[in-house]
Amino acid sequence: MPEPSRSKELPVSLLTHPVMIEACQVRDFGRIFQLVKARAGIYPSMIARRCDLTPSRVGEVIAGRRQLLHMDVVERISDGLRIPGHMLGLARRVWETPPSLTVMPDEPAEVPTSAGEPLVAGLPGADEGARSLAADTEVSARLARHVAETNVNALVLEQLDADVERLARDFVSRPLPLLIPEIRTARDAVFRLLEGRQHPSQTRHLYVVAGWLSGLAAHASLDLGNRSAAATHARTVVQCAEISEHSSLRAWARSFQSLAAYWAGDYRRAGDLAQAGHSEGRGPGAGTIRARLLSLEARARAAEGDKRSALRVLALAHEARGAAGPDELPGVFSFPEAKQWAYAGTTLLAVGGDEQTRHAIGASSRAVELYHAGPEGERSPGDLQAAHLDLATAYLASGQVERAGAKLSEVFAAEVFTASITIRLRNLAALLGSEPYRGARSAVDLRAHIHEVTVRPALASNPTEPR
Repeated sequence: MPEPSRSKELPVSLLTHPVMIEACQVRDFGRIFQLVKARAGIYPSMIARRCDLTPSRVGEVIAGRRQLLHMDVVERISDGLRIPGHMLGLARRVWETPPSLTVMPDEPAEVPTSAGEPLVAGLPGADEGARSLAADTEVSARLARHVAETNVNALVLEQLDADVERLARDFVSRPLPLLIPEIRTARDAVFRLLEGRQHPSQTRHLYVVAGWLSGLAAHASLDLGNRSAAATHARTVVQCAEISEHSSLRAWARSFQSLAAYWAGDYRRAGDLAQAGHSEGRGPGAGTIRARLLSLEARARAAEGDKRSALRVLALAHEARGAAGPDELPGVFSFPEAKQWAYAGTTLLAVGGDEQTRHAIGASSRAVELYHAGPEGERSPGDLQAAHLDLATAYLASGQVERAGAKLSEVFAAEVFTASITIRLRNLAALLGSEPYRGARSAVDLRAHIHEVTVRPALASNPTEPR
């Protein structure tokens, strides 16, 4: 059934309504279309025909699933619905000037769009108040144009999210030299976008992406033993997390700073940073990040010599694992169960004593089993090496030198190591050089082998998060 004929002009009461004015200023076409339907009786199918849009596209805009950003589309809407150009941040449209008031190009003039509107500056009879109103309107129009400008859209943000997810997943298994250029390229692209203009929500999204990418850069630097660069990248992560008010990113940044402090030998700071990450008022966010932070704190407290706190926090970490939901990102930004068992083994070994050493052997063995059972593409060689080293150290602490040597042989098979694995191997060599191992032939051989493999270039061809 054909729709009844209606005037193309929108009611003056609609064009002067504050809600309509605000919607036009920010180019919220979903709200504009709803107002046009409710107050002017122009239904979506008519909007589509007038503005040369498809009905489905109009429906998506009204439902909030699509934004209309292209200037030619904005102009078609202005012309099709007879919305004055200044309301949408456009120049005066041709149809706004009645033929009888058309002037030559060197005689610019502004004219009312309807008989009910006040005269504006430049026309006979315009007074100072009208000129002031016109100037004020132009300020609003410029503001609307400024607010509407953006150098990103939903597809760009979606692609950046996909890039971060892929790099995070690849980080645990792909060679680091191949990933570093990709991480740098992605970060450069995001930084260039941030130098432009976006809507506030888009800017926040870009800062989150920049934070995760800086986190990957921090990991790469720490794996290669460059603590200064890692610290710089980590501070950038913290800054991005604060600007975007992103809880998970903020908590992850604290976990990384704790990790770096641990490998620098500052165990108290490592424990305090992890504690701050899981206990600050805004919370660490969803996923396994709370279990990660508690595990980091437990390990640091044990290394510091606070055995009671270490065991208490370790128990809380296991409770947090049971309550954890899915992680926001996979790979290096997640905290798999295997890694948590590996952290537990390190903690129990540092607590010491026959009973805890037995528990450490069990925890490290469980970590090795889980790493081997996981998908090969998600298996972290560095994490597996660290679990073998913990197990070797636990065997050594319980007097089982031969079993320790068997576990070390699996580590020696790697061509190169991350900085943290090199530190672990040297610590183990120092232990082998102390009593009661110093005179044992097997201990001397193991020390010599450790020295041989740790003088290799410390380039992580199979990177992982330093543990």
